[in-house]
This record gives sequence, structure tokens and C-alpha cells, in this order.
Amino acid sequence: MTVDELRLEAELHEVRDRIRLFELDRREFLRLCGGGLLVCAAGAGALVAQESGRNFGGHQLPQEVSAWIHIDADGKVTVYTGKVEIGQNIRTSLAQSVAEELRTPFASITMVMGDTDLVPWDMGTFGSRSTPTMGPQLRTMAMTAREMLIETAAERWKVDPASLKAENGRVTNPATRASMGYGEITKGEKLTRAVAGDPPLTPASEWKIAGTAVPKVDGREFVTGKHAYPSDIVRPGMVFGKVLRPAGYNATLVSVDASAAEKIPGVQVVRDGDFVGVVADDVWTAEQALLKIDAKWQVPPQISNAELFAALKKGAGDDGASEIEAALAGADVKLARTYTVAYIAHAPLEPRAAVAEWADGKLTVWTGTQRPFGVKDDLAKAFRLGASQVRVIMPDMGSGYGGKHTGECAVEAARLAKAAGKPVKLVWTREEEFTWAYFRPAGVMEIRSGVQRDGTLVAWEHHNYNSGPSGVGTPYMVANPVTRYHEWRDAPLAQGSYRGLAATANHFARETHMDELAHEVAMDPLEFRLKNLDDARLQAVFTAAAERFGWGKMKSTAERGFGIAGGTEKGGYTAACVEVEIDAEKKVHIRRVVQAWESGAVVNPDGLRNQILGAMVQAIGGALFESIQFANGKVTNPRFAAYRVPRFADTPEIEVVLIDRKDLASAGAGETGIVAVAPAVGNAIFAATGSRLRQMPMGVGTVVSG
Repeated sequence: MTVDELRLEAELHEVRDRIRLFELDRREFLRLCGGGLLVCAAGAGALVAQESGRNFGGHQLPQEVSAWIHIDADGKVTVYTGKVEIGQNIRTSLAQSVAEELRTPFASITMVMGDTDLVPWDMGTFGSRSTPTMGPQLRTMAMTAREMLIETAAERWKVDPASLKAENGRVTNPATRASMGYGEITKGEKLTRAVAGDPPLTPASEWKIAGTAVPKVDGREFVTGKHAYPSDIVRPGMVFGKVLRPAGYNATLVSVDASAAEKIPGVQVVRDGDFVGVVADDVWTAEQALLKIDAKWQVPPQISNAELFAALKKGAGDDGASEIEAALAGADVKLARTYTVAYIAHAPLEPRAAVAEWADGKLTVWTGTQRPFGVKDDLAKAFRLGASQVRVIMPDMGSGYGGKHTGECAVEAARLAKAAGKPVKLVWTREEEFTWAYFRPAGVMEIRSGVQRDGTLVAWEHHNYNSGPSGVGTPYMVANPVTRYHEWRDAPLAQGSYRGLAATANHFARETHMDELAHEVAMDPLEFRLKNLDDARLQAVFTAAAERFGWGKMKSTAERGFGIAGGTEKGGYTAACVEVEIDAEKKVHIRRVVQAWESGAVVNPDGLRNQILGAMVQAIGGALFESIQFANGKVTNPRFAAYRVPRFADTPEIEVVLIDRKDLASAGAGETGIVAVAPAVGNAIFAATGSRLRQMPMGVGTVVSG
């Protein structure tokens, strides 16, 4: 496959697995994309396929400024976007971008996000797309609004608009010192101009508000507990719901007896086909009622995680012989290795939650989701409602990590509310979140390669089975690399998006393999990578991380090892250096991580650094601990007591090195920061022990031999 074809396949996989919004086959998807590469336009056409104009999947993005920005008579600015705040601080950085282009104080901006009755349609908040797509979209609208304000003031003053200046929420005439606030100019009326083309935006080198460490919007409310998350929403007359879950995956409901539950005062049992739930005045009563429902299930035999990788390889198939035999024949060193990653859970601190309310023929749902409009579509379809009859409101929620694209909880709450005739709150338990949410796909990666004794890479073949195509292409120089993704169509667990998609798995395999090759030819792992790189941006992050870490100044020992890894995905470039300590019991402790990062012009350095820090800590879990265990159709570790995530004691000394490229467009940073840590840890373990770990997780802190 060509690079463009790989990218298109990756976009197709991401659209299908991340959002499930368009039930399109490959041909229809390619038709919508004009047969070309799916890209995100940088101006008023952002969020859409470039070849298909400003329409995607039948959704026309409004080009009128009023759909995105409103200026009140008092000068307060309201900005509307379908993107949502899930802990990545996009509420702050988008507000900075608008304030920058509008030339108004940051404090004057209020962001309205994820309310489907108020904001323009949006595909969803995922894929590190908010900054590179919604950022330019809102900046374009803000710049156009600024031009309108200047022109209106010029008309009133009967002067040339070019002689006026907009700053600090006012238009001024330097010659006469006359001044009008934005609110005085608009008088609260709509900004009705439609944007045409992609007008020039303020260069990053001239930013005064964007590019600075503006504190998080409403940060005090989050740390004091004042902020209302989706699970905190309360409506008048609200009752609480619980849903009966199957006894295992693919279970069939044989019989159900709810008579004992129905005898509990204040309890209503809801039955709709195989859907069974209860509502009550409080959560405890609802839980007790659910326990009294006698349900019989038939669960078919299913594989366990012990059989996973063999079944995965068989289920995904192998669709062709190697295409690199000729290149391999001329290599001094040949290497073939297999790498695996387990199913893991998203484990957000806030499980799925929804409050549903029916009133006057309209359904309103408050829920935590990365796709408000997708959930709106799910609700409309489930209840056969028109678009105007459904409203989804997304309060800033307690993280998602790619795990809250689907609307099951919202639909369940709406079913219960419709039957009860009252608003219903439904909050999944931790066990439900671990069991009935979808998982990051497990995967097998097979890599064959060839290298000359001088370190020149001459052959590369990378097959990914099931976990996905994101990041499967190699950034290293090699003639005619072969990279393929093999889909498993009958996976034993529900699988879908996770922070970084398959880029974590593919980077783990590739960067571990590159380390193995470096040792085979007796080269320093950093030197080997740089020798085979012609991407200046990736070279820069490797160099920056190595310099800050002091790479090469310390030699690995049996007690201490050093590893390096890096890569690029979704416009972000990253490299990590890791120091691990091996204690007397042969357990691994990650002591220090230095990660360099570059994603174009930095909009908010503190916010970006926090994103990367969070990704790095999360990466430690996938590298060392996290793995979903299952057998006979059941998850066997569905709680934090049995599913280990990183703890404070697992957190090493972390340093982030930001490279601010003001000459480049800003890219997203929510995902790619997670990809380099695991392979760097594995490479550091090898440097200390000689044990090469080719699986994630690598073990709960224990070094294995082999």
C-alpha cells in the first residue's frame, strides 16, 4: 500500500470504530471523500472532507458568523462549538484562539459546548482534531467578526476602515481617539455575515493571548467540587434507574420473574423485550429491586484471554505472502519478531452517566459523551423521533479516553424515563463500566526486517492483526516498506476507540523492533534511529529528549537501564527517554521519564504540558499492568481491586520538553503523547537485564527471562 492509501485506511477505520456515525461501506466512504485522502481543512471548511466541500454525511456546516459567535450589548462574547470538554482543557484553548482573533479580553469569552440545541453540528471530540480543526474554524469566525465590527464603526464615523484598530474589546480611531466597545457596535444583534474562503489569520509569532499559559476556565470549580459532572445532574421529580445485565457476553434471556421486585414500595419494573430495568426514589432501593429479579440466561461457550492471540491471528487471517523477500536477501542481518497487546479498559473515574427527561413531546438527555450529535442520532433512532424532538447536553465530564462515543447509557435512561413518566438518572457502576463498555482492541504485530552492518535499514514488513492501522506506517527510511492491517470481524469482546487508537500498539512493536535491530548491529539505539531518519521534526524531538535526559552519559547496569523510543501520529511528534531501576526482587521501577513534544504552534503551554503528562502516566498502566481478563463470556477482573491502573507510587520523575514551532499550524495533543513510553520502558528493561519483553502489559513490575 502507498502512504496515502494507508492513511485513508486509517481514517476509514477511525471513523467506523471511533464514532459509528455513518454506517457506510468502504465504497460510499470513498465516494464522500471524492476518492482522495480525507483531510481536515484549515479554514471555514474545517471538520469536513476537503474534496466534499462543506458538507459531510449530509451535514452542512453553517458559514454565518452568528452560528458560532454572538456579542452581547454589554460586550460579552458567547462562542458555540460542538466540541466538548473532557479534561483536555479545550474550553480554555479554544477561548484563547477566539480572544486572539477577535482582539477581546479572554475573560469576556464564554464557551457553549456540546449542547445540540445551541451549537453547530459536530462529528465529535476525538482524534486530536479539536485544535487543528475547530481552532481555525473559530479563529476564522472571530476574525470575520472583528472585520465586521471595524466596518460598522467606520460607517458610523464616516472613515476608512483601514484607519481603525480593534483591541481589548473596542474599536478605536487613533487619529481622533474615538472609541466604541464591541457591545455598543453590535447592540446585541446577530453577526449575519457569511464567511467565504479562508481569510488570513494572525500568525502565531504575533499571538498575545493564544500561546500563553492562561489558567483553566472554571478551574476553581473543579478543584473545590462545585462543578456538576453528568453524574451530578439533578432534575425536579427525578428518580433513579438500574438496568438488568446479562450473565455473560452473547447471552440469551430465557426467562425473567420480577414479581419480588415489584412488591417493593416505590419500585417500578420496566420490561421492553430483552431490556429489563427498574426505577425507584433512591439508588439503594433501585439496586435492591434489581437483585430480586430472577433472570435465567443462556451463555454460549466462548474463548478466554489465554486463547486470545492464537484466535486473533486465525480470525484476522493472513491475506498474502511477504513482499520483501528480495530486500531481505541482501540484508546482513535479518530479524522476525512478534509483539502483542492485551485488551484494556478506559477506566475513566466517572463511569457512564445520563439523566433523561421527556416533556412536551421532546426528549432531553444530559450525558457524558464525546459525540453529543451522535448520541442525539442514537436517541432519535431508538425512539423514532425527529431531530427537533431530541436534545443532548454534555456537561464537562470526567474523561473518556475514546471510551464514551456510544450512547447506550443515554438510551437506557431515556427508556426508563419514558416508562416512569419522570426524569431518570442512570449511572453505571464501576463493574458495568469495566464489563459492558467497549475496550481497546487486543492485537498481534508481526515485523520482519533487514539491516546492513553499518546500520542502514533495507527491508521492513509490519502486519497488525486486529488492533488497527493507526501508526502502522514507519517513519524510518526504507525502500518499499510493507505495512498491513488485518481486521478481526468476530472479536470476543466489544472493541473500539482508545486514546491513540492502535498507534500505541504499532509504536510499541516498531520501536521495540528498532531497538532490537540496533543491538544486533551493535549501534547506540539513538544513533541507529537518527541514521535511518530524514524527518527533521522527528529528529528534533529525539535530539531534544536525549539532550535533556543526558542520553549516552550513563551506561546501563544490571540494576539500572536506559531506553529510548519515539514516533509521530496525528500531527504530533514525540520521543521519550526512560530510566528504570531493577530491585533485588527483580521488579521494575520506572524512575525517570523525559519526553520531548512538538505539535506546531503551542496554544496553551500549561494545558499542553498537562495533556502530555497525563498521557505518559496513562501509558505506564498499559505498559506494565493493565489487561482485561475474561473467560466463558465474562470479564473476571471488573473492578479496580483486580484491574490495576498507575498509582502515585508508580509515577516517576517526569519532565516534558516542549518545542514551540510558531512557523507551523497547531496540531492536536490529546493522543500521541501516549505512544513512546511503553517501548522506551521495554527497551530500558532490556538494557539492564537482557530480557526482551515483547508483550503489553510487560508484567506487574516483574522482569521475566527470555
